[in-house]
Amino acid sequence: MTRIFVPRDVVALALGANKVAAAILENAKARGADVTIVRNGSRGMFFLEPLIEVETPAGRIAYGPVSAQDVSSLFDAGFLNGGAHALRIGRPEEHPYLKRQTRLTFARCGITDPLSLDDYTAHEGWLGLKRAIEIGSAAIVEEITKSGLRGRGGAGFPTGIKWKTVADTKADRKYVVCNADEGDSGTFADRMVLEDDPFMLIEGMTISAIAVGASKGYIYCRSEYPHAVKAFNAALDLARAAGYLGKDILGSGHAFDIELRVGAGAYVCGEETALLESLEGGRGMVRAKPPLPAIHGLFQRPTVINNVLSFAAAPFILAHGAKAYADFGMGRSRGTMPLQLAGNIRYGGLFETAFGLTLGEIVEDIGGGTASGRPVRAVQCGGPLGAYFPPALFETPFDYEAFAAKDGLIGHGGIVVFDDTVDMMAMARFAMEFCAIESCGKCTPCRIGSTRGQEVIDKIFDGVDVDANISLLEDLCQTMKFGSLCALGGFAPYPVMSALRHYPEDFRPRTAAVAAE
Repeated sequence: MTRIFVPRDVVALALGANKVAAAILENAKARGADVTIVRNGSRGMFFLEPLIEVETPAGRIAYGPVSAQDVSSLFDAGFLNGGAHALRIGRPEEHPYLKRQTRLTFARCGITDPLSLDDYTAHEGWLGLKRAIEIGSAAIVEEITKSGLRGRGGAGFPTGIKWKTVADTKADRKYVVCNADEGDSGTFADRMVLEDDPFMLIEGMTISAIAVGASKGYIYCRSEYPHAVKAFNAALDLARAAGYLGKDILGSGHAFDIELRVGAGAYVCGEETALLESLEGGRGMVRAKPPLPAIHGLFQRPTVINNVLSFAAAPFILAHGAKAYADFGMGRSRGTMPLQLAGNIRYGGLFETAFGLTLGEIVEDIGGGTASGRPVRAVQCGGPLGAYFPPALFETPFDYEAFAAKDGLIGHGGIVVFDDTVDMMAMARFAMEFCAIESCGKCTPCRIGSTRGQEVIDKIFDGVDVDANISLLEDLCQTMKFGSLCALGGFAPYPVMSALRHYPEDFRPRTAAVAAE
């Protein structure tokens, strides 16, 4: 029997993967071929989806992007034996896009069946958890600290410090909370983990629970991810049945279970304290800090709250040791970062690599430049509230400190590319509009400042006292940046100020430009 791998990742589904799978079965039946379909995850090469793979004696051979209409010709070409075809990619790991990557977190994505415990175990699954049980709480925290792992949700806070704070705080109960409210534009790595390698996240959260002494975990997922919710809940059931969650994990005496909660679509709930408020059943409103969630978090108990990618890095670190992880990266940015290439880009998808590549290498070399073929004009990193970088800054290394030095953010690793047709004043206005819509309303700088920001940019667009209003906009941005209660209002000025700084010509009166023509 020949095994054929057809991704069930939502990107592949959106591009017709289910129809491809059905066409394969139909053609195989008609031709008397003995095949079985494995619904694997995506390798992250979205520009080739649906990417199907066939298991042959020479290894897995990939073809893509495949449509249902291509299936008959694939059978004619002998693709069950890796035959030549216009869509033949060859061995996927030899494809330049994959070959250049350093896959630690996403090592299994696209290779295994996401809901097969046997597949996960065969590919180093649970090794980190088993070692965590052996070495105990203090040693786990020390490994995470020495690895240099920092929060992958955007803030970049050292994970080991957070875990140690929770571990050292006395309480009758502690919690582990995973922030899967992936709302930044151009990001999809969290979703890929939930859909394509869910046991890794379960393992990472369980390692954290053992480290800090927590007995209950929650995953807060965005409502726009129904496929991820379904896949992860199925994985939770399988993990419980196999003893990886529950009252006595692997006979260790540690009790820990996880519950998935779905948010109602508020961007601000990606902020950790607003997320906790929502988990408790309240409105997603930002809390003032201190106290920190590590001391007074969910239900006022000590709480580890990390992003999906932070927890997902823990199994590798525990299985292979802190040094193996810390050997990758640069400066204070250790390990790898799953970059998510989106927007007007030729090769969109996930690219996991060690910190240190320049932005230009990522966009022009790995991403292949724009899909439109026009020159790149701007790149936004760090979501809708990230700064815009022009090609003049393409030598900037992708690193927390290097980006901060240029008034930018790497955030969750989303990279959105724009060509030379983009209107940067319109993009600056969008940042203020987005903030106004998504603000929880608790603090004045964010709630009122974002609305006033839209109004000021509209006046600039209309040519009303342009220089004075640009000065007013800059002053408003400073007020929001330093006066807002959380990062929503505090980061909204980043795209506005970067647009003003790098693209001043776009803030000239449009009426004058039209008149000049």
